[in-house]
Amino acid sequence: MAVLRREEPDRIPHFEWAVDRKVREVLCPGCSYEEFVVRMDWDAILTAPNFKKEKTGPDEFRNEWGIVRRYTGEEDPFPISGPIKTLEDFRRYTPPDPRAPGRYASLEACVKNFKGRKAIGVHLNDVFSIPRYLLGFNEIMEAIYDCPELVEGLVEMSVDVNLAMAKEVAARGADFVFTGDDYCSTQAPFVSPEIFRKMFNPGLKRVMTGFKELGLHVIKHCDGNLWPIIDMVVDSGIDCLDPIDPVAGMDIGAVKAKYGNRIAIKGNVNCAKTLTFGSISDVIAETKDAISKGAPGGGFILSSGNSIHSAVKPENYLAMLHTLRMYGNYPLSLEHWQGKTTDGFWA
Repeated sequence: MAVLRREEPDRIPHFEWAVDRKVREVLCPGCSYEEFVVRMDWDAILTAPNFKKEKTGPDEFRNEWGIVRRYTGEEDPFPISGPIKTLEDFRRYTPPDPRAPGRYASLEACVKNFKGRKAIGVHLNDVFSIPRYLLGFNEIMEAIYDCPELVEGLVEMSVDVNLAMAKEVAARGADFVFTGDDYCSTQAPFVSPEIFRKMFNPGLKRVMTGFKELGLHVIKHCDGNLWPIIDMVVDSGIDCLDPIDPVAGMDIGAVKAKYGNRIAIKGNVNCAKTLTFGSISDVIAETKDAISKGAPGGGFILSSGNSIHSAVKPENYLAMLHTLRMYGNYPLSLEHWQGKTTDGFWA
């Protein structure tokens, strides 16, 4: 929480948005997610509102939003279809009730078990993911030009529902929200800065302002090359930006230098390359580099550049954690740890 206030803490905190069960099982056989968080000594535990599911196929289900997802063997199911095709569909659509009984059972359990010991974060959304899943990715790209009224309506609905859920999670003891809406590919934003400013930025400002008015800190996640629209994202009122995607050329040092007096930053050891294909020495070097660029003065959370997905080498994730434990205490020193170098540690 000190980091989200852009203060210098006693040590650099760490947590991940997700660790695939294949990696978890190697590192902590038989562990639940909660036990894994404790065993890995994370500084935050994450949860989300509870939505009912109905099975629609061998590996598919439909959630309360009407979105059909398919399990592919990875941790997160893949969205394959949504309930809205036209403006008329949207006008007839009713989103899930933010106040439904049991909606926040997972959060309530986290608060009971971890409040005061770990920061409690809740996954909500802002302006893109829900419209994208309800309509479809190709379809929302086309609707921006063919039916902007539909896109604007979806954005407004997403903001309204998430602010209503935020009110509920704040009342139940959440410390921060994180929104996972991605706006960018590795090359560029999905839409031009002009379109983002017109169609998405007003809703982004409204939802972030609403989160903050409820006393919630906000970590904004967005993969890809965010540079063309990063000013709008920072200006929306977020407390922290994640993951400063190294695959997309997002340099954490450059982000820290330009925005570190306004926001905290989270990232960004490369999980597409280094954590997946690199050696332990590669991971140590990249972790130290992320610390050297992001940590001075505080306001920095060390993590992967996205998540610990199924292809990450478990030993590489441990190497990142061990390097953080060696070099992550303030005042910072990247040269030695209790008189030992990293080579001495791993020997």
